[in-house]
This record gives sequence, C-alpha cells and structure tokens, in this order.
Amino acid sequence: MSSGLDLACFQLHPQRGAVLSEVHARPFTRLTGPLAVLRFAFLSQGDTATADRQSFASFCAAHGLAAPDASAKHHHVTVGAVTLRWEQHSEFTTFTWIRSHAGASRPFGDVDDELAALIGSLPQAGQLLVALKLEVEETSAAVDRAEQLFEKGSLAMVNVRSGQAVVASDFRVDEQGFVRILVCNNGLSSGRLGALVQRVLEIETYRTLALLGLPAALALAPSADHIGRRLVEVLEEMQGAADFKLNNHLLTELTALAASLERGAAGSLFRFGASRAYYDIVQARLGVVEGGEIAGYPTWSSFLARRMAPAMRTCAALEERQANLSIKLARAADLLRTRVDVELEEQNRDLLRSMNERTKLQLRLQSTVEGLSVAAIGYYVVSLFGYLAKGAHDAGVHVEPSLATALFVPVAIGVTWIVTRRIRRRHLKHDGGTSARQD
Repeated sequence: MSSGLDLACFQLHPQRGAVLSEVHARPFTRLTGPLAVLRFAFLSQGDTATADRQSFASFCAAHGLAAPDASAKHHHVTVGAVTLRWEQHSEFTTFTWIRSHAGASRPFGDVDDELAALIGSLPQAGQLLVALKLEVEETSAAVDRAEQLFEKGSLAMVNVRSGQAVVASDFRVDEQGFVRILVCNNGLSSGRLGALVQRVLEIETYRTLALLGLPAALALAPSADHIGRRLVEVLEEMQGAADFKLNNHLLTELTALAASLERGAAGSLFRFGASRAYYDIVQARLGVVEGGEIAGYPTWSSFLARRMAPAMRTCAALEERQANLSIKLARAADLLRTRVDVELEEQNRDLLRSMNERTKLQLRLQSTVEGLSVAAIGYYVVSLFGYLAKGAHDAGVHVEPSLATALFVPVAIGVTWIVTRRIRRRHLKHDGGTSARQD
C-alpha cells in the first residue's frame, strides 16, 4: 500500500543511487559442487581497461548475450554450462570462469576443450597477473585429498568458520602457471558455498596484488641508500665550506638529490598505498573465512603472514625512509641556501662599496677635467679676443691689444666657469628626474 509520500518533492543527491547500489555490487553466486573455477586477473587502466570492456562486450555479442552497461563494473553471463563473471576494478580486471562437474569425474585442474575454446575466444589487452584454479569437491576426507594434491612442505589448510568445509592450497605455481586451491565441501548450502568461493578467490587475487609493492620497494632501496649516504657527505662538507662557489655547488647537488628522491617517491606513492589497501582486504577476508585450524598444518593466516608481513613492512619502511629523507634534504637545503644568501649579500655589499669608491674617484677626475676644460676654453676665448683686439687696433680703434687681452682673461675664465657650472647642474637635474620616474 502506498504511503502517499513521493521523494520527487526533494532534491536528491546526484550520487545517491550509486551509493545505495554499492552495497549490492558484486553479489555472491550460488554454487553447487562439484565444480571448477578458473580466475584470471589482468592489470588494466586507462586505454587498456577500455579495451578489456570492449573485448568482453564483443564476446557477449558473439554469443547473443547482453553486454554490460557503460557504467557497470561487474557483469555475468552464461554460455552453455559455463558461467563467466566479469569484474572491473580501478587497477585490474578479473574474468572468473565457473564450470559444474556434476555427474562427471575429472582430474583436478583439468580444463575441457569447450571451456578452453571459450577462454581463447576472449582476448585480453592487459598483462596477466593472477591465474588461479579452484575446485570444489564434495568430500569429508579433506586432509587426505589435500595431501594427495599438494606438497606437504608448503601446504596450508583451515576449517571454514561454519565447520562444514576445508580450504587448502600450497600456493605454488603448477606446470601450466596456475595457483591451485581446493575447497572440500561437507554440507554448505549453495549460497554459503558461493560466498566462500568468492572470498577465497579474493584472498588469492588481492594477495598477489599486494605483493606488487615489494619489487617497487626493492628497486627504490639502492637509490634511497645512495641519497642517504650522499646527504651525510654533503653535510660534512658544509661544515668546512667557506667558499661561495663550493656552497653553491653543494646546494645544486642537494637540489638534484631532492628531485631524484621526490621522483621515486611520487612514482611509488600509488603502488605502496594500493599494497596496503590490498593487504587489509586479504586480512579482512581471512578473518571471515577462517575457523579452526587443522592439526599438523598451518592456517592460511599464519602461512601468508610469514611471507606477506615482511614484504609489507619492507614497503612501509622504505616509504617512511623516503619521507624522512625528504625532510632532511629540505632542512639541509634551507641551511645551505641561507649560507649562500649571506655570502651573496656580502659580495653585493663589497661590490657596492667598490662602486662607491669608484664613483668618488670619477667625481674627482671629473672635477679635475672640468677645471682643465675651463682653462682650455678660456685660453681659446682669450686668443680669439686677442685677434679681435689686434684687428680693431689695426683698423684705427684706440685699443692696446696686449692690455685689452690681459684685462679680458679673468672675464673669459669667469664666464666659462659659470656656463660650465650651469650646464653641469642642468644635466644633474635631468638625470635625477629620470631616475625618479623610473623608480
């Protein structure tokens, strides 16, 4: 019966539907044993992820099946007796092939021609990371069956929390490149069996993805070691460095070391973060699956912890070391940059002092030159006046040339000095005004 209230009267959040649907994403598939499961996980991001989606859509179209929606992250189809689950994640895509063995007796891990042909007809663009064979057998003799299939030296087994199934694996790669897992069912319902199989598949998938951080850490460790050693050497050289060129060289080297460190840290940031997230998922799934242990064999948690925990600690230690080195490099660079700035300021002060002294010398020289210029100009003016006086005397003017020239000397010198001084003041005023406008 309708309550009469319609949510259309409210403004709904644009992500409300996606958030509410997330709890129903990737539902468990109801399974009934015996059956075989093949899972492949391919690294796929960007164009590779798009190509994987298109390849799966083409596969569905070729078999007359509905393709996933453009925004869908999971989809399952059934081709004959085979069920295929497709799931796309942020970094990888999984293809899980499920084949029932009801009424048939097959060797463990055997792939029939029909299933092999289907798998071959679905090409992948990404790099294969996980290849897993899981088989569910209906038996109560779990320990005997597991000892037949796996190496006892690395065999790990655990009772499922409900106590009605056993999960076993040696986590080794077989001749075909697959990791093999055995699930011995002894009374689980189809729903609980499907949930168990999916969680076991996720444990192996995320375990492999989590360990991708270890090669990245091992590859970056030598560079971090070199940067750490060189940082100590640079700090020692800083203590005795008093030369500007040497300090500037050390600052350049510190900057290069910091750039190298940050490049490696930025490149590994996603990888280490993803490894932590995947490791947490593995631990969460193990906590849900595992119940009691089986005498004489390690549980999955203890077996994987001896191998995964050191790898995760290695990644965490390197990430922490990168962060510490970055801080130390920044501090050392700041100290050295301060020293370089102080030395540069001292050089600038000395340069300004030298320029001031040079300016004073130029002013003295200019004054000397101006005095000589006044004398030289006065001499030429007096000479011209002498010629004028002689000419006037020869023309009959009652002027004594020598006396008139002698009397004109102080006048010529005085006028020349006054004119020169005015010109100099005018230039100084013009230069001062120009400088003020520029400022």
